[in-house]
Amino acid sequence: MPVYEYKCTKCEKQFEVTQRITDAPLTECASCGGELKKLITNTSFVLKGSGWYVTDYPSPERKKAQERDKPASTEKEKKTEKKSEKKPEKKTEAPQKTEVAHTK
Repeated sequence: MPVYEYKCTKCEKQFEVTQRITDAPLTECASCGGELKKLITNTSFVLKGSGWYVTDYPSPERKKAQERDKPASTEKEKKTEKKSEKKPEKKTEAPQKTEVAHTK
């Protein structure tokens, strides 16, 4: 059952009530007898997984557009792959220092 939030206009008390969708909204505060207003709040559930978005079940027009975009995206990927290929680096060795023993 859904949870509804109410607020009294007289005593400012705010509370939640579990009600059926078909139940009539509450109108009188149990504490002071003031008028209650039903508040609009965020939902307490989140739609997760596949099947909830436009991209999961595209229309025929969207499918056609996606097919047209596929070759273009693969060409872009090929170009970025070429750019990201690294050229072999030439290793240069630093000259080695030789120590000379000094005698007194």
